[in-house]
Amino acid sequence: MEKEYLKEQQYLNAKKRVKEIKGFYSHLLIYILINIFISGIIIFGLTYNNISLSESFTNFGVYSTWLFWGIGIFFHWISVFGFKNLFGSAWEEKKIKELMRKDYERNSKILDK
Repeated sequence: MEKEYLKEQQYLNAKKRVKEIKGFYSHLLIYILINIFISGIIIFGLTYNNISLSESFTNFGVYSTWLFWGIGIFFHWISVFGFKNLFGSAWEEKKIKELMRKDYERNSKILDK
């Protein structure tokens, strides 16, 4: 019975992880498609107003949505793939034990006096 529970728990964790990864890749695909569309519109609008194509490509407006939305994509990537080990449950458990040990040592010094 306990093995079944563990397998079910592992399945649910894996399913949740796959959902997170799928969500990130969906977000990334939408990011790329929408930003290509927006950049195209901006470049077309600039060239329509008699600005050269090379100047249109160097305009900050073309890259601003890529940059600012890209920051959001980066943090989404971190939440899905990166820094899990740094601030994950193993880190929390280690930190709790460390704080409990420090507290015990401090209380032991006070009680020994």
